[in-house]
Parts: sequence; C-alpha cells; structure tokens
Amino acid sequence: MSPILVDYWPYYLVNYLIAALIWTCLGRALLGLFFRPDAPNYIWRFFRRLTDPVLRVFAPLTPGFLLPGLVPVVVAFYLFVARLLLWIVMYNLGLAPRLSDYGVAG
Repeated sequence: MSPILVDYWPYYLVNYLIAALIWTCLGRALLGLFFRPDAPNYIWRFFRRLTDPVLRVFAPLTPGFLLPGLVPVVVAFYLFVARLLLWIVMYNLGLAPRLSDYGVAG
C-alpha cells in the first residue's frame, strides 16, 4: 500500500465520501428527468434512499423557490464547497498530501 494513503487516510476517506455523495446527488437529478418521484424502479429508489438524508441535512440552506428537481444539484454544489473547505483545513493542518509527497517539485 502506498505510504501516502496510509499517512493521509482520514483526508482521503472523508474526501471520497463527499465525492460519492456529490456524484450521487447529480445522478439523482439526472434520473429525476426520467422518473416520477414515486416510480418503482429499483435504481431510482436506491438513489432516493441514499440522497434523501443528505437533502434533509441541507434543507435549511436550500432556497424554497427551487423546483424539486433542482434541489439535488444545489446540494451537490454545497457538498463541493464542503469538499473544498475540507481540503483547505486539512492542508493547513498538515493532514492532506502536498505535491511534494507525490514527487512533484514545488
């Protein structure tokens, strides 16, 4: 296993979790163009089951005038900002890898 993964596993774990949630929210928004909210399709139900708690967490920050189909896109943006803030905080604390860890001069 790469020493970079071992040294910075907390950063990578949270970073990948947030990235998976971002892509799942975007997938839900895309699937929402093709399925009704109560559609019995198992893939659609999986996306809804996975993203509904995330949408509830960000509901106080989400504008009320949005169409329901756009809410996952806005939540994906919020998660992207959270991912960027995570990197900034972890980098400044020395808990995120630097380019020099990968052998890049800089």
